[in-house]
Amino acid sequence: MGAGFKAITSGTVTSPQGFLGGAVEASIKSPDKLDLAVLCSEKPCVAAGVFTANLIKSAPVLLSKKHLKGGRAQAIVVNSGCANACTGDSGMADAVEMTSLVADKLGLSTKDVLVASTGVIGVPLPMDKIRTCIQRIVPAKDGGHKLARAIMTTDTFPKEIAMAVETKMGRFTIGGVAKGAGMIHPNMATLLVFLTTDAVVDAYFLKSALRRAVADSFNMITIDGDTSPSDTVVILANGLAGTPIINQSNGKLFGAALDEVCRYLAKCIARDGEGATKLIEVAIESALSEAQARLAARTIASSALFKAAMYGNDPNWGRIVAALGRSGAKVSEKKLEVYLNGVCVMKQGSPVPFDEPKMRHGLDDKEVSVRLCLNLGRGKAVAWGCDLSEEYVTINSAYTS
Repeated sequence: MGAGFKAITSGTVTSPQGFLGGAVEASIKSPDKLDLAVLCSEKPCVAAGVFTANLIKSAPVLLSKKHLKGGRAQAIVVNSGCANACTGDSGMADAVEMTSLVADKLGLSTKDVLVASTGVIGVPLPMDKIRTCIQRIVPAKDGGHKLARAIMTTDTFPKEIAMAVETKMGRFTIGGVAKGAGMIHPNMATLLVFLTTDAVVDAYFLKSALRRAVADSFNMITIDGDTSPSDTVVILANGLAGTPIINQSNGKLFGAALDEVCRYLAKCIARDGEGATKLIEVAIESALSEAQARLAARTIASSALFKAAMYGNDPNWGRIVAALGRSGAKVSEKKLEVYLNGVCVMKQGSPVPFDEPKMRHGLDDKEVSVRLCLNLGRGKAVAWGCDLSEEYVTINSAYTS
């Protein structure tokens, strides 16, 4: 972790002061799993969000974007098992009703409640169950852990973290939870991310800091090349830590801690890719620009051929170079260096001999690293992905059955 901040043991989205969470089993996805949750603050919050780039957007995304226009929010209601996407006017009416139900329950204005849904597309929400079960949710300080489980779909583990930040201005905390395992690709993926902080943060700076953090984390992960209508990243800042206001001039440490939280959650998503057995990190160095480095890293991490090779522990580095060459980033083969798990396999356009049995053994680890030095400029970027296994097909061939 970076200087000035450290992870909180068992930290979650409700670790910052004044945030509460809760979840219940509403039988939206199955009778015995948490699938309906509420996250709320005891005080009004400055808020910002980043949403899917998919031109097909779910009703919850459209409604939450509308509610966030004022830069404020105080609660989020979320369900898994049904995305409430491609559900027409009735889907929007259901999203509105969910925010209204939570607003009435918590004594808030409806416009201060955001909504998120994840799961199967094109299926109406079971509002009879949701109406009843929202009333059963009891937000509590330790409820963040339940919320992290309630938002899971094909995820195999909950994804959550909290960071304590010490500054000259005082101490504050940033917490977060995420879900995502399939339909993951940059701009953005099938993910839900809820972030909280008790810091006092300027609204404009909060929005810009979130966008920067998303650019370097959730927009640099890929599992299968697909994105969904439901992707949502939201941050709430309630100011209960009582620090002086954090803005562009003094927010460097806040931004660094937020980056760390988002990168941690993004790597958890990539590691938990449907059917995946290992996390793959692709680092691009000395590209002509940062934009080109991002393009190269994401293209390599998303290459189906490369991902399949990593599943089979096959050091077929030619697939890495081929993906780089079609990425759109400027490349000079005679200047290129390629490293697989720290071993140089290509330099200045020529292969470098390596111990293949030893390399195959190393590729059997839970994490694989790829590093490419383009030797053209100062641009750099990192992307994360996972291997591609038979289990991915098995999961997605029977997702709705």
